[in-house]
Amino acid sequence: MNERRQPVLGILGGGQLARMLALAAAPLGVKTLVVDSSADACAGQVAPLIVADWADYAALEAFAAQVDVVTFDFENVPAETAHWLAERVAVFPAPQALAVAQDRLAEKTLFRECGLPTPAFMTVDTREQLDQALAAVGAPAILKTRRLGYDGKGQFRLRQASDATAAWAALGAQASRHGLILEAFVPFERELSVLAVRSREGDFRTWPLTRNWHVDGVLSMSVAPAQDIELLQQRATDLARTLAERLQYVGVFALELFVKDGELLGNEMAPRVHNSGHWTIEGAHASQFENHVRAVLGLPLGDTGARGISAMFNWIGELPDTVPVLRAVDAHWHDYGKQARPGRKVGHATVCAPDAGQLVAKLADIAAALKRETQVAPVLEALA
Repeated sequence: MNERRQPVLGILGGGQLARMLALAAAPLGVKTLVVDSSADACAGQVAPLIVADWADYAALEAFAAQVDVVTFDFENVPAETAHWLAERVAVFPAPQALAVAQDRLAEKTLFRECGLPTPAFMTVDTREQLDQALAAVGAPAILKTRRLGYDGKGQFRLRQASDATAAWAALGAQASRHGLILEAFVPFERELSVLAVRSREGDFRTWPLTRNWHVDGVLSMSVAPAQDIELLQQRATDLARTLAERLQYVGVFALELFVKDGELLGNEMAPRVHNSGHWTIEGAHASQFENHVRAVLGLPLGDTGARGISAMFNWIGELPDTVPVLRAVDAHWHDYGKQARPGRKVGHATVCAPDAGQLVAKLADIAAALKRETQVAPVLEALA
């Protein structure tokens, strides 16, 4: 009797997203192998870990020989590494899709080409160009690095034109290396994200729209399905499908959106599983992590429907007391196995309920026990 060979999924990056991908892959009979430059990468607690730099091609050669497919834990893997691996093993999403999402200028340009409006923007490579961009875009505005920025990093908010000197002092040194982009500030009404997945065969699905709240540029809370957005769901789905087809994308991605005057504006695209989709682990029939594994390995996609309504607490810096969450019915704790550090994502908790009223009651109880009323307040107001 022949023994069935288990497929092996290679993951570049060993953070919490790789950790959750590995945990989702195991029940499907899929092994995982992770590459990260840090020996204490938290995915190494649940999957074999190769410690190597992105330019260590000898280690990457050995990695490629052991896996069937390669995917990404984060989007800042160098394009040269992604292309080099793609010559040796299947890589999903394709390096071309990764390259677009790594550059805010290319990303915003693609959004507009696909029919998704964006805030006004202009490239900035010199101090003089910053003044010109401010004159055209206006203030308030946000100066951002075109590459390598996430979770509010690599950004400077200009409240008025006179802030240009301070903005250039903060980010100007990166203009020659990565380029900068000035974006108009959007006084948005809501922040939404649509999580989507596309298979190798082109099967495309989205989860219900997620509403998000950020603090200092970092996700604080999410609720899904977002309430009172029926008309926006189809629009967001159509836009995500257009982007996926244009990029011939395979796997899960997140499209971050602003709502202004009832219309959607494109903010960013994350070419990977995403923080705002963590609720899908317990709150959807098939999670973003399971469906990403399915998609990149050529397996049929799972149902992306929600089981009810869910809210996610994002734990930043350090973990609070687990007990109030664990005592609640249908509440789920996720510890990423990371050392506490200011600004670091160290875990999350998801609270699920059949309807918004029951979710509000659970969230209020947990927030009071944890003294997290401020974190939960905007969610309770939105669900009231």
